[in-house]
This record gives sequence, structure tokens and C-alpha cells, in this order.
Amino acid sequence: MIDSRARTALEVADWRRRVFALYDTVRNEDDPARAHQLWRTGRDELMGSHPASPLQGDERARFTGLPIAPYDPAWRFELPIVPTEPAGFEFPTGTDGVVPFERLGKVEIPGVGSLDVWRLMTYGGGLFVPVRDALAGREGGTYGGGRYLLDTIKGADLGLDAERESLVIDLNFAYNPSCAYDPAWACPLAQPGNVVGVPVPVGELYGV
Repeated sequence: MIDSRARTALEVADWRRRVFALYDTVRNEDDPARAHQLWRTGRDELMGSHPASPLQGDERARFTGLPIAPYDPAWRFELPIVPTEPAGFEFPTGTDGVVPFERLGKVEIPGVGSLDVWRLMTYGGGLFVPVRDALAGREGGTYGGGRYLLDTIKGADLGLDAERESLVIDLNFAYNPSCAYDPAWACPLAQPGNVVGVPVPVGELYGV
């Protein structure tokens, strides 16, 4: 029998492999609404049955699906990364030490506001775009710490164009980090430049 730490590592690695595969399927679907349904189904399957799911005990036993709003095409954008002042933040974790991020620029979302685009500066790199909206922390609203739009090192990538320096930002795919469901997870949350003053009623809401 393998060590429990090895089993956990293998389970997390398989979770990430499946997330990468899910987003690859999403990007290859031409119809964003159908892509969203594939994403919703895949995320429900992972959360409800995968051993690395952050849902624990009774929560997993009574799980019937995540509270994800119906797809609304008005919340999908392809946006250039706009230059902004350099900045950074460091996120302390219990397992990986201090994880540094640097700000690459921002995206300006019509009718919503600007969101900082971050790069993970340690091994593997990756782009990170969280969002905390006006519904955060409210009953029936969104997770108080904010949701993730992009986290490419973990596979959450809706599409990008390196030549045009643009990103697909679809708020219908905003999802809760694992720490929203299990405080044992350490998750970087939305920074001040990723807080918007309007409600974003699409994507994954809070409550299971």
C-alpha cells in the first residue's frame, strides 16, 4: 500500500489533468453556450466524485450540482492586456512557501470595470485573473473572497492570443476556489485591483 502522501499527490495530479482536459474541450467548442454546459457538467462531476474534490463528508454526500447561473453571452469578451503600473503581491501558503505574483497589466471590461492580470513568478509561470464583485459575501451571491476567471497553471484557460496580447474573459466561467469549500486549501484571493463595484450574477455562485 502506498504512503498516504503519495496517494494524495496522485489524486491532486489527476484532478489537474482532468481540469486541463475539460478546458481543452471547452476551448474547442465553437458555441460558447454549449462550451459552458460542458464545463458545468465536467465541474459537477469532479466536485461530486473525484477524490481530490474540496467537498468533504456530508457536503459531498448531499451534493447534486454547483449553483451555476445560466449562460449569458453578454458577459463574454476578448480583451487586450492594457499596460499599467508595475505591482506585485506575495501569497504565503502552508505547503509551497511564499508564492510571488507580478502584475502584467489589466483588462478593461465594458460595463464592469478593470481587472489586474497577474503572472505567477515561480516555477511553471501562469496567468491569474480573479474577480470580486458587488455580490461577494451576500446571501445567494458570490464567494466573499472572490472567484477565479483564469488560472492557467491549473488549466483554467478560456483562450488567449499571444500576438495580439489579448485574453478571452468570460464571466460565465467564474468559479469558486477550493478554499471556498474547504478551508484546508490555501488560495490567493482577489487583490484590490480585481474588485469591481457592480454585481456579476453569472458563473458559479456560492452555496452547495
